Amino acid sequence: MTTYKDIGVEKVGHVGTIEIRRPPLNFFDISLINQIADALDAFDRDIEIRASVLSAQGKAFCAGANFQDPARQAQEAREAEKKGDPADSLGPINHLYIQAVRIFRAKKPIVAAVQGAAIGGGLGLAVSADFRVTCPEARFSANFTKLGFHPGFGLTVTLPELIGKNNAELMFYTSRRVTGEEALKWGLANELVPQNQVKSAAMKLAGEIAECSPLGLLSTRATMRAGLADRVMAATNHELAEQTRLRATEDFKEGVKATEERRVANFKGR
Repeated sequence: MTTYKDIGVEKVGHVGTIEIRRPPLNFFDISLINQIADALDAFDRDIEIRASVLSAQGKAFCAGANFQDPARQAQEAREAEKKGDPADSLGPINHLYIQAVRIFRAKKPIVAAVQGAAIGGGLGLAVSADFRVTCPEARFSANFTKLGFHPGFGLTVTLPELIGKNNAELMFYTSRRVTGEEALKWGLANELVPQNQVKSAAMKLAGEIAECSPLGLLSTRATMRAGLADRVMAATNHELAEQTRLRATEDFKEGVKATEERRVANFKGR
């Protein structure tokens, strides 16, 4: 199998595994999302793989984007420039969402092993999977409004479909952290196990899926997720426009700073 910079990829029987390796918080950028999408593409081409598990090393499953990392921002800008297509003018966030949509176009079922926090875009990544196995210690948060920002990663489509419009609104409007127990109750997670059993339980679920007919799985999943990637693409186009507008505000700068300093933000509405 291909060797990737920030993820580990293996095949265990009929299950492909992807492990994010940017501990402890597993912040993402274009490169990481692209690597995950590339690995899923490879799984789709491998007739032996019928399902996959997405997991992560470290404390968090994925804490989203690190807005305070200048080196990573510069890297994203360089990678965006390399693409050389018209979308470059929209900047690196747009390219991240192009790669995110590729994840939603994957053809085989994905189980996310959420052993820790899934925050912001990290929640979007967890929700891109078909199923989530988690633990009491995990936290799920769409913390965008606390940053002075707009939800992204297609969450304005995927989260309401998963937990209902009103619960999604509650998560968006409060930026609260939802516990593993609450996630199970709301349908945000499918299984709740002890923290040290999250990956093994995810592998067990993926193995159960992989016992089924590969052609039947492909056909049924295509029906169940028909149009999802296109809806996510339309959503990310709108989300990007709103995020770009809000990124230029004083409130966004204050929200990022307050989050870093672990204090309540002093928003001004401008």
